[in-house]
Amino acid sequence: MNTKLYYISILPLIFLLSSCSDDVTRSQPVEYTSSVEKLVQHSEEFIPTVYSYDNGIHIAVGFGIANSIMVEGEGGNIIIDAADSVVEAEKIYKFFKNINSNPIKAVIYTHNHGDHTFGAAYYDSISEEKPQIIAHETTAFYIERIMGILNPIISARSSRMFGTFLPEEQLINVGIGPFLGVSQSTPGYMKPDITFSDELKLTIAGIDIELYHAVGETNDQLFVWLPQQKALMPGDNLYKTFPNLYTIRGTTHRDVKGWVDSLDHMRSFNPEYLFPSHTKPIEGEEVMKTLTLYRDAIQYVHDQTIRLMNQGLYPDQIIEMIELPSEIADSPFLNEFYGTIRWSVKSIFNGYLGWFNGNISDLDPLSRKEEASRLALMVGGVENIYLQLEAAVTAKDMQWALQLSDHLIALNHKVNDVNKLRSIAAEYIGQRSPNPNKRNYLLSSALELEPGFELENIIKSDAYLLKQLSMDNFFNILSVTLNPEKVETGIYRACFAFDSGLKKTITLRNKIAEISSASTDCDLNIETNDSLFKETLAGIHNPISKVASGEINTNGKSAEFLMFLSKFRN
Repeated sequence: MNTKLYYISILPLIFLLSSCSDDVTRSQPVEYTSSVEKLVQHSEEFIPTVYSYDNGIHIAVGFGIANSIMVEGEGGNIIIDAADSVVEAEKIYKFFKNINSNPIKAVIYTHNHGDHTFGAAYYDSISEEKPQIIAHETTAFYIERIMGILNPIISARSSRMFGTFLPEEQLINVGIGPFLGVSQSTPGYMKPDITFSDELKLTIAGIDIELYHAVGETNDQLFVWLPQQKALMPGDNLYKTFPNLYTIRGTTHRDVKGWVDSLDHMRSFNPEYLFPSHTKPIEGEEVMKTLTLYRDAIQYVHDQTIRLMNQGLYPDQIIEMIELPSEIADSPFLNEFYGTIRWSVKSIFNGYLGWFNGNISDLDPLSRKEEASRLALMVGGVENIYLQLEAAVTAKDMQWALQLSDHLIALNHKVNDVNKLRSIAAEYIGQRSPNPNKRNYLLSSALELEPGFELENIIKSDAYLLKQLSMDNFFNILSVTLNPEKVETGIYRACFAFDSGLKKTITLRNKIAEISSASTDCDLNIETNDSLFKETLAGIHNPISKVASGEINTNGKSAEFLMFLSKFRN
């Protein structure tokens, strides 16, 4: 079957390689190691290209971090994964539309990550009839958690891992794509209206589609099987780099054994075409070879971690003992350009046994400050630790420098000077790391240590996005943002009645905020519009002005309501 390639705006990347001077300072040109040069070469995977097949499948690679797939049907088409922003979706669709301009009948999310869901609103904006949004039944829950109670920390750590705020010359790629584009526009997420638990078979625009729940990189992951085309869309359960069995931006535990089982389920269909949500498509005999190799690599790391755990070894010992066997280690699909074996081992250990590694000295360790104080006493004073930090940076012993800086920060000793040295160490390690997650995280952390730097939230909101999120999400956010220092002793109850008929109650008791259904025994009664309340909590509106206008009716207790809201601020 023929493959047609549409290349877009390819500009050659020129990397200046030069040697470091003997002095260690910030922002010097770096001579890449051979492994970093491999990461540079890996960028060829993300040249913006639309790969078109004469079975009616087209995949856009390299426009953002995630791929987007269009399948042609009878009088309509479907999109599998909607790109990481409305901006990216629009760029991609210009090429899809030139291939086939029939309306988009459905958008399928392979899982909850924003780089697969945040472009969906674009397809709604160009359609006379709203496309069906199809996903696993838990996808909306995970999206709301990321955009809700975990938004600040996930946004910050994602910005570091993907190098969102790095200068262009420092960002090589992000391992599974050229860059993260979610900050280009407000997330265009649309809540799914068709969901399923284990499997779903349906026909849209004459296309027979089979969807299967397939835990792996996320708990809500699914894969798409098109039986007529013998085509498999594995979502993020396979891409051309060692998988992120754990991600340093932070996530729930990833079921590694379940990931292997999901790949085995995919293999059972004997697909001829594989269209991953990251990196290039595969066809022919390479599909089954790759699926088998990938699942074997994951199982090897899982099984050997368990074997060594059962021998009583700690995670820090196990990570030094596991390497992939030579039969699979040299595969280009297992270069550590995203996940690493070392991080995976720690996550597998934690997933089975929890945070306690079994070492009694780690069961209830000294506080950071107390440990640092005793170390300072042992070496003859805190200034001697600082001198050791300077010596470590001069000797380019940068990991030791980072660890020494931890002790000095805990003791609040010469913090500005320590942060300058810590920044140098982080940049040095980052520039030489072939793993883009580690590289970008360290380089970003070095940048954050610069005076005056402010990390922005990459997940922005507007009225359209807020309508997609449940009211439960907003009350859950209030619960976890309650500042206990601002809560008086006793019980206080605020009741909310919305024009949709929804009623919610927040009970302040024992320094917590209990969220429940409506109560008749209320100290404060609030009546308002659902959308207005969401937008006010999101910072789009000033609560003072909305109270003054009466759009938020406090029943004569405006000052008391504003004081109540102030308790939910750090």
